Amino acid sequence: MPKKILIADDDKGTVSFLTSILKANNYEVIVAFDGMQTIAAAHKEKPDLILLDIMMPVRSGIHIFENLKISSLTAITPVIFITGVANAEIRQKALEMGAADYVVKPFETEYLLSKIRKALGE
Repeated sequence: MPKKILIADDDKGTVSFLTSILKANNYEVIVAFDGMQTIAAAHKEKPDLILLDIMMPVRSGIHIFENLKISSLTAITPVIFITGVANAEIRQKALEMGAADYVVKPFETEYLLSKIRKALGE
């Protein structure tokens, strides 16, 4: 059974690109375009991993992550932040909060896949 990955990003181009990469590597993909959709999809679908953008409408990625961490349904779900925010302070905060990783856009496909495999324990 393929691992299920939730892509949470408001940029449709990024979502499309990530979806094609993940499907080509035999992952099941779920998509959310804002903070509320992300939290709802994470609870309903129980993904194996969440790829989360920082700059999201409705709620920021950090705020979404805080919500996911306090929910018994998603507290242990690994989260990799994928963001255009190359800010060392935000990166440090995300990692201290328990993010599996923090990847800055643009990124190499193989680099991201290696981070995903590591977070999934593959």
